[in-house]
Amino acid sequence: MKWIILMMVFFQGVLVSSVVQNIEIDGVKVPVIYEKNSALPIVSFQLVVKNAGSLYDGEFAGLAKFSANMLGEGTKTKGAITFAQELEDRAISLHASAGTETFTFDISSLKEDFDFAVGMLKELMHEPNFSEKSFDKIKQLTLGNLSSKKSDFDYVANLNLKKEIFKDTPLGHAFGGEEESIQKLELKNVKEFYENYIDLSNMLIVIGGDIEFDEVKSLVTELLSGFKQSQQRELKNYTVSSEAKDIVVQRESEQAYIYFGAPYNISARDKDTYKSKVAGFILGESGFGSRLMEEIRVKKGLAYSAYSRMNINLSNSYFSGYLQTKNENLEEAKKIVKQEVEKFVKDGVTQAELDQAKRFLLGSEPLRNETLSQRLSRAFHEYYRGYELGFSTKQLELIEKLTLSELNEFISKHAEITKLTFSVVTNKSETK
Repeated sequence: MKWIILMMVFFQGVLVSSVVQNIEIDGVKVPVIYEKNSALPIVSFQLVVKNAGSLYDGEFAGLAKFSANMLGEGTKTKGAITFAQELEDRAISLHASAGTETFTFDISSLKEDFDFAVGMLKELMHEPNFSEKSFDKIKQLTLGNLSSKKSDFDYVANLNLKKEIFKDTPLGHAFGGEEESIQKLELKNVKEFYENYIDLSNMLIVIGGDIEFDEVKSLVTELLSGFKQSQQRELKNYTVSSEAKDIVVQRESEQAYIYFGAPYNISARDKDTYKSKVAGFILGESGFGSRLMEEIRVKKGLAYSAYSRMNINLSNSYFSGYLQTKNENLEEAKKIVKQEVEKFVKDGVTQAELDQAKRFLLGSEPLRNETLSQRLSRAFHEYYRGYELGFSTKQLELIEKLTLSELNEFISKHAEITKLTFSVVTNKSETK
């Protein structure tokens, strides 16, 4: 397997030249993750605002995403239609989105139109169409979307799980909003969110494509000069409740929708995250061949699919999973999940499972670095989590050297994942 690592390092050295440099704007150092790639005459650009996502919704669940949707309404001067038409005429993609921890502006365009695209972004950021008309439009669309989700049982079960395991934290709410919170929302709340959180002091740039860094520096300086400043915000970390519970919602459904979650005591900057990657793959992330899939689908025939994953973020880490089964098989399916997770922690994995995981993780890695967007995304996540660029390659080298005893020792230290909370949507009449 060493040849895979060597080939990957070689191709990364030839094709990938992601670097991090700072551009000083109005006394603020803005980090820029940059890769020059002239294979195609395109430019990919992201302006990321750290600590400005759904974690900061406050009393209005869904505020960050609502604000991002309002930015889709163009500028006050041009309005939604004219603004969108000018972008479409040049095949420019420009949109805003809110994640859990970040708020992002994305641009994708041909190189020849990139200057124009950045100019459009500047207009949008300085003159967003925060009008009552646009607000009412987004509000009605959001309420309509939330109403339709009442019959999306996957959404209901997953949301109820998050509310329970992250209870009393900013993560324990619907990031897309709830009818009650959106009904109470006013335009001034959107304006306040934008004013408070979209600021120069917490920005970073991710850019790559057919563009020189001097051009990047000039355009970014022009884009952000004079932009409002504040203090750099610190991201808090929130832990999952270790109290195992069962949440059941009754609905008219032929299937039981089962989501489960538990604490996972590991941080994004932990030196053992590479071991977590292997352990998670074996337990439930690898599809066919994973422990959960083999036991629940192949051996028992209880579900079409079953998966689990180790979620490791800066603001939170937790173990979660999902499966769907017939209502009458609900309790048996839950029992098997519990048994398999407990067995995994107690007995660990086999050499054959470790070898198979290594073959896939090492062999498929080059495919995750084929496109510019993939490489920029990886570079961003490495930098965002506090690693040097190229950390992912170092992780693969550690995975290649990982021994069975080391992996099983790691797994045995995380018995907290057995403290499972289940969130279920089911038809009670069919479970009797």
